[in-house]
Amino acid sequence: MAQPVVSSPARSVLVLAGGISHERDVSLRSGRRVADALADRGWRVRIAEPDASLLRGLAAEAPDVVWPALHGASGEDGSLLGLLEGTGIPFVGSDARAARLAWDKPVAKTVVANAEGVTPRGITLSRETFRELGAPGVLDAVRASFPLPVVVKPSRGGSAQGVTVVREPDALARAMVDAYTYGDDAIVEHFVSGTEVAVGVLDTGDGPRALPAVEIVPESGDYDYAARYNAGETRFFAPARLSDAAAGAAAELALLVHRAMGLRHVSRVDMVVDEAGTAWFFDVNVIPGYTETSLLPQGILAGGEDLGAVYSALATAAIEGPPA
Repeated sequence: MAQPVVSSPARSVLVLAGGISHERDVSLRSGRRVADALADRGWRVRIAEPDASLLRGLAAEAPDVVWPALHGASGEDGSLLGLLEGTGIPFVGSDARAARLAWDKPVAKTVVANAEGVTPRGITLSRETFRELGAPGVLDAVRASFPLPVVVKPSRGGSAQGVTVVREPDALARAMVDAYTYGDDAIVEHFVSGTEVAVGVLDTGDGPRALPAVEIVPESGDYDYAARYNAGETRFFAPARLSDAAAGAAAELALLVHRAMGLRHVSRVDMVVDEAGTAWFFDVNVIPGYTETSLLPQGILAGGEDLGAVYSALATAAIEGPPA
């Protein structure tokens, strides 16, 4: 007697979203988008918050793969990823070591510069420096070393929180205070004029590949938190309005960053392409946004790919591990 054919159960994925960082709301929206796309592809999906029950629940539930969609320190500084590594459950994205490198912007800039990537000159200043040396003297030294305009931003964090483009000398002090709202260290770096773009990188097992660059044109002139996550605040061009040579330079920089920092599965590199076609590195995200206005999904769609198919391929790559 023939045995009945039993279909194998769908693979399960636990999407982590929320958390207690400044980017909690964005994380919840990202997590829901990822979950919906994977569910449409037949995955058994559950969304969970990173709370006191998480680690015990992971051991009991034993999903096939975890997808961290946690923005800010709760997901991107490497701490939670290190704990996930300890569980032995595969997860989508970079390991804890690479995440720590990417999370610290001065360290990331150093790694990229050492790999011969181009990044603006900058200085990292601790809050304590202002206390010890006095704010007037430190501000005068910065103004003397870095002609305006400059960009001031926290040394850690994302979603442009605490980031200010300083165009007037008297605005520097306020910009430093805003940056210190999000941490004890801040970066002051040269402002680079040009086309602001983001380039996603995917690796589903055949090596990293760059997505089409997404051009960012905020209505206000600055790509701040509101411009990132409020529909209508920013115009996007996907693919970016770059020459073939400039688009190639942007793709090369994104791949250089991904490889130099040892990233895995998915990343998004933020940069500016100047008038000469040089791509300047500013930041890299190991857990990029997946909301309706986020840049990585726009890059996927600009490349003619389906979000659900790409997310499914990333989750599968995490389960199967690197090629032997």
